[in-house]
Amino acid sequence: MAWNSQGGGGGPWSRGPQGNGQGPWGKGPGGGGQPPDIEDLLRRGQDRLRTLLPGGYQGKRGIGLAIVAAVVLWGLTGIYKVNPEEIGVVLRFGRFIGYTQPGLNYHLPSPIETVLTPAVTRINKVELGYRSANGDPRRSSASRGANDESLMLTGDENIIDINFSVFWQINNPEKYLFAIKDPEGTVKIVAESAMREVIGQLPIRAPLFENRQAIGDSTRKRMQELLDQYGSGISVTQVQLLKADPPPEVIDAFNDVQRAKADQERLRNEADAYRNDIIPKARGESERIIQEAEAYKEQVTDLAQGEAKRFTSVYQTYKAAPEVTARRLYIETVEQVLKDSPKMIIDPQIKSIQGYLPLPEIGKRTPPILLPPAAPGVK
Repeated sequence: MAWNSQGGGGGPWSRGPQGNGQGPWGKGPGGGGQPPDIEDLLRRGQDRLRTLLPGGYQGKRGIGLAIVAAVVLWGLTGIYKVNPEEIGVVLRFGRFIGYTQPGLNYHLPSPIETVLTPAVTRINKVELGYRSANGDPRRSSASRGANDESLMLTGDENIIDINFSVFWQINNPEKYLFAIKDPEGTVKIVAESAMREVIGQLPIRAPLFENRQAIGDSTRKRMQELLDQYGSGISVTQVQLLKADPPPEVIDAFNDVQRAKADQERLRNEADAYRNDIIPKARGESERIIQEAEAYKEQVTDLAQGEAKRFTSVYQTYKAAPEVTARRLYIETVEQVLKDSPKMIIDPQIKSIQGYLPLPEIGKRTPPILLPPAAPGVK
């Protein structure tokens, strides 16, 4: 580049107009400094600048092309990709305007429009009461914060140590991004609050020995209600209860209490079994006695009614023929009285022993065996 118009090696201000080595601020003939000519300085600077750009007006064209290229490159920055598990949330000057689906998409270059890509299909996990090592829940550790999360008070005023996991995903990206500041922290706090609320209404036996899935479902339902009230855009898919034990400091005493309760339950079951065996037998026996009494009552009633009807019939007959009926009744009565009595007949007209006829003894004697008559000529 030719900065020296006189062939010297200095810069554009190295020499004055006469080439005497004095710059524009050089001394005049009188040795004093003269003020610079500003317009002359600007004009000479423009000339020097033109010499730096090739082709004069072609330099202006180059600048235009550079500006166009910069604009094109700036416009290309609006091309972006949305992964299959994500959705694009488009913001124009920071305000939400719409969604874009997975694939290649375009938005106006920044800072006009920007895009956020939350993962809406990914299942997120929050751990409470424990911290799994390297993502493996079997290798879990309990820190001080985890212990504070896990210790809860039951409805019967017992303390229980609970470890559980919460699985959630995004169901409304706009609310998820702009309604809450810390989504994962919010889920964690809501999960702990909901679990404490559910456990606080149950006895300690419920999480220890009964259906834990029911507790998890109740907690999930309560969490969803709270998150919907916050407008979080989060959907809770599952609450998994992993461990529910008494605190380590009281586990031995708790086991003793549980064994005593088990013995109490066993004795109660045995008593119930004995009661269930005795009561049906007693009820059956009482039912049998009642039925026998009812049968006896019906028998006596029927017999009395029959006797009454017979007496009425005899009375009607007696009214029709009193003498005949009275004699018949007398004879029947005598017959009933003398039926089983020993009887003898004595004729007072006969003075000898022949007048006695022992009728009962005669009736009891065995009749003689009569042989058939012998054939004629046989002796």
